[in-house]
Amino acid sequence: MSLGSRGWGIVFALTGTVAFAFRPVLIKLAYGATAEAGHAVSATTLLFLRMVIALPFFLGMAWWFRRAAPIAARDWAGLAALGFLGYYLASLLDFLGLQYVPAGLGRLIMFLYPTLVVLLSALFLARRPSRRDLAALALTYAGIAFVVSHQVGATPDGRLFLFGALLIFASAMCYAVYLVTGSQLVQRVGSARFTAYTMIISTLPAVAQFALLESRAALELPGAVWGYAVLLATACTVLPVFLVAEALKRIGANHFALIGALGPVTTVLADVALLDAALAPLQVFGAALVIGGVLLVSLKPRRH
Repeated sequence: MSLGSRGWGIVFALTGTVAFAFRPVLIKLAYGATAEAGHAVSATTLLFLRMVIALPFFLGMAWWFRRAAPIAARDWAGLAALGFLGYYLASLLDFLGLQYVPAGLGRLIMFLYPTLVVLLSALFLARRPSRRDLAALALTYAGIAFVVSHQVGATPDGRLFLFGALLIFASAMCYAVYLVTGSQLVQRVGSARFTAYTMIISTLPAVAQFALLESRAALELPGAVWGYAVLLATACTVLPVFLVAEALKRIGANHFALIGALGPVTTVLADVALLDAALAPLQVFGAALVIGGVLLVSLKPRRH
């Protein structure tokens, strides 16, 4: 029995969401594997490996679009800026933050980006938030307060946790700015070509950063870390990029938002299963508020 276009769209959305959800778990596993070997991998090295391993796939995508309409000079400048902000800087901050924050909590904080889009649109695009949006914002940030309050404290570990949470929140802010400022550019260039070019461009600062800050010895890593890096680049970066784009085309943003809410839940469950992490009851309540608030702001009400 054929699934049909919509059925395949749901399959693609589910698979892409789960693949994205495992990204912070793989990052934490890579950090843990090197710590056990007595030589911790840096966020700079791990980001470098992810970007370089994923690069050939995006170069192939760019080659596929080689005969598409030429891109204007001002759009190339926009692609460069958004590639730096949305994929390089946002990823770097996320990788840095996950050194101090559990994968599940990190994913919840990163999941705030739709609410940040609402706030940025209100501040810079004069899009007045609706009552629904305001309720969603209150719900979401109350949830985050519950999530982080359990681990924030005056101890060194508490301060490091707060520092990591702020880094991931900054990553979510970078991604939100990327979405708000890139919406028109995506329409002019096309979503697949936009993704390919911005990912290629974002590889350049990652490579330059590695060359400046690390030595060749930084790549002398346990085999497990190389395995995690390959999975991070392919299964958790390249694959979901294609799947999510196709899912959005087939089922639309509203239905995808519902499925996307499974992302933080998947990460939390994987965090518990693979990393022996666990949320306190108050954090579970906060996580539910965050997911509910993001859904409220992401789902568009039907017009009658």
